[in-house]
Amino acid sequence: MNPDKQSGSILFTVLAGGAAGLGIIAAALWLYRPLPVSSGVPLEATAEYGERLIRHTPEEMGPANPDPAMRYTGSHLDCASCHLDSGRKPGTLSLLQTSSRYPRFSGRDGGEGDLRDRIQGCMTRSMNGRELPRDGVQMVSMELYINSLWAQTQASSESRLQPDEPPAFREPDRAADIAAGQVVFEQRCAVCHGIDGLGLQATKDIKEGYLFPPLWGPDSYNNGAGMNRVLTAALFIKARMPLGQPDLTDDQAFDVSAYINSKERPQMANLEEDYPDRTTKPVDSPYPPYADPFPVEQHKFGPFGPIREYHAAQTAARNAAQNAAGTAGGR
Repeated sequence: MNPDKQSGSILFTVLAGGAAGLGIIAAALWLYRPLPVSSGVPLEATAEYGERLIRHTPEEMGPANPDPAMRYTGSHLDCASCHLDSGRKPGTLSLLQTSSRYPRFSGRDGGEGDLRDRIQGCMTRSMNGRELPRDGVQMVSMELYINSLWAQTQASSESRLQPDEPPAFREPDRAADIAAGQVVFEQRCAVCHGIDGLGLQATKDIKEGYLFPPLWGPDSYNNGAGMNRVLTAALFIKARMPLGQPDLTDDQAFDVSAYINSKERPQMANLEEDYPDRTTKPVDSPYPPYADPFPVEQHKFGPFGPIREYHAAQTAARNAAQNAAGTAGGR
């Protein structure tokens, strides 16, 4: 990162946020510690290059790269916008233990996927871009970096892996209140992300990316991203936001998540192909088709309890029918 990347915009944030702004800026500057200036794409994949890609995504493989062929992401977001401290920070959306979780089944893709498949999903959804060459230096470097974090995790003490987070988000038994979420956003989020939700640029040059990322609009994650699900976003918000002072209640996190995801953002094509088995689709998936009769609005904002109850009843009915068929066939 350019050592001057934060200049200019920081003063505004501090003045607007007062003491809270100072705390947020201190946290942001720690999480966005500079790395050495890039010397281009290495001939061979390295973990160091993988970290650089995660920390400086728009410059390395996004719209700010001077080589059009190297522009894989469609926004000026960093991967580290969500994976704080380049994934080194324990807790929600940490990358420390990611390697241990793959390969695994993906309902969205309809089959088992490995770590590279997961990275491709981030590229096309969270980063609103295109797939990387599967065996290319960028993909392999990010895989090496994430694997190195897992190796470090295995050698770390339990105390070093404990997240500094509030109690995990618990879903309120109601629909999210977008109007209440707007109030939370304006009071607690706008100081960093802007009252318009379009983020705080690191400098006047958008090529330098953001100190605080946009939460909606053309330079944010698209509607196929996991963060576009209200429960997924609320889990992250409750654990991590406001940055350095995550003290929102479950209701506040739920409502502000709905407010953020009620806004316009890039649209991903062919989302109807997701979740070939519709019964595996998350209850808060904001786009159809669904394997139930509930409207899109309820899938977006809840309440989610009735949807879960419907699917549980359907599963019980299928199991009963299969058991009856098996009993009859065994006579």
